[in-house]
Amino acid sequence: MLKPIAAAAWDVRKAAHLLNRAGFGGKPVEVARFTELGASAAVEELVDFQRIPDPTADPEWAKPDPERIQRLADLRKAPEPERRELQRQEQRLQRERLLELRLWWLNRMAFGPRPLQEKLTLFWHGHFATSFEKVRDAYYMWRQNELFRRIAVGNWRDILVEVGTDPAMLIWLDQGQSRKEKPNENFAREVMELFALGEGHYTEKDVAEAARAFTGWTLDRAAQRFVTRPRWHDEGEKVILGKTGNFTGEDVIEIIVNRPEAATFITGRLWQFFTGEFPAPALNAALAAEFRRCDKMVGAFLRTMFLCEEFYAQAVIGNQVKSPVQWLVGSVRLLERQMPTPRFCLDLLRSLGQELFAPPNVKGWDGGTSWISTNTLMARYTAVPVLVDGEAPPQPRREGNPDRPQRRQRPALKGGIDPMLLFSSAERADKRVFLDALQQRLLQGQLRGKAAEQLREYVESAASLDPETIKGAIRLVLGTTDYQLS
Repeated sequence: MLKPIAAAAWDVRKAAHLLNRAGFGGKPVEVARFTELGASAAVEELVDFQRIPDPTADPEWAKPDPERIQRLADLRKAPEPERRELQRQEQRLQRERLLELRLWWLNRMAFGPRPLQEKLTLFWHGHFATSFEKVRDAYYMWRQNELFRRIAVGNWRDILVEVGTDPAMLIWLDQGQSRKEKPNENFAREVMELFALGEGHYTEKDVAEAARAFTGWTLDRAAQRFVTRPRWHDEGEKVILGKTGNFTGEDVIEIIVNRPEAATFITGRLWQFFTGEFPAPALNAALAAEFRRCDKMVGAFLRTMFLCEEFYAQAVIGNQVKSPVQWLVGSVRLLERQMPTPRFCLDLLRSLGQELFAPPNVKGWDGGTSWISTNTLMARYTAVPVLVDGEAPPQPRREGNPDRPQRRQRPALKGGIDPMLLFSSAERADKRVFLDALQQRLLQGQLRGKAAEQLREYVESAASLDPETIKGAIRLVLGTTDYQLS
């Protein structure tokens, strides 16, 4: 198992598959370049992303706020009416920053130079699911997002320690209030059940004892950073997963990652995320052995995974349901258009079931076929015209009644695609050539069944391949079942 794919087996379809799974899809020129590179060089470029400069600027407010504590102190001291107004102002500020943060990340995914780093950031966001709904601080959510980006391909033990001491996680799982007098079990439970071991590989006694070891991990809210408070820590002897000692939080994580179940747990989750299916026991055993051989380094493990024959099996290619984020970001990339407005993106992803920085619960998103229902499919199809044709600007309001729009001529749409940039003059000169280029761009393959027949009939019945005809053909492809898969 895990035999590297043969050089002779590497082709356009497999290069496109790698770009789809290890990133957010590739434009034809990118697929061609990765095909020419060959499997080893293509995977190396994706995994060793630290060598690629990333000039993306942080949001202006993404830094510690020394005035925040004073603002909160003033809020607590203020009379009731003023306190309510100050609370509304703070909440409004955080919501505005969160909206900006969501678009900032979507743009990084769509246009950033390190696709695998962003894809892994999305994976860790779902794996260590933390929500703004409880954290209520955009800076902490940005900081955690940057943490996922920084540790994306690092050592598994170090990842767990970094996440466990992250301010957003400390708030999310109430670890910041855990003291020896009353240990909080939330983080201890989730690090075993959801993060690193899985159900059935620990006991309630293990959770309680681990919670004692994690006491003293807390948050300095004034400095907005993790601190350890020795006076809060339980120094007593603990028995955790068969080990006995005066353990600290880092000791617990060391014990966990050295359990045999820990490797199969995380390799199974990584394989499932990147292929769309959970590995069979024999394959997962091989993956776990490779993970241990790589000293539990995620990047080294992914290099092997992205090169192995199983990753390019017929059952894997083209059979993963695109997550809402993958669908939106991939569409923006393939259509070579700008990201839609923050409000459109927020509303769309919410209706599709993947609202960034707000996973549904501590388990994150289920993924797979759970992304698809009658309602979510309709929401995807409804969004297609906006992606292709653009969005209407807000309508002006009547002066006498600000809630009622004025009756005016329908406003021009903004932010759509330029079909003339997507296809060469040669591709636009021949309908058969255009049909092939269209499907290669959007599907990296051919439409199947009735959808293929409808597309062909639409194009062949058109008088010419003018911009509107091309847009119509693109809308047809984006509305097919095949486009929902990658």
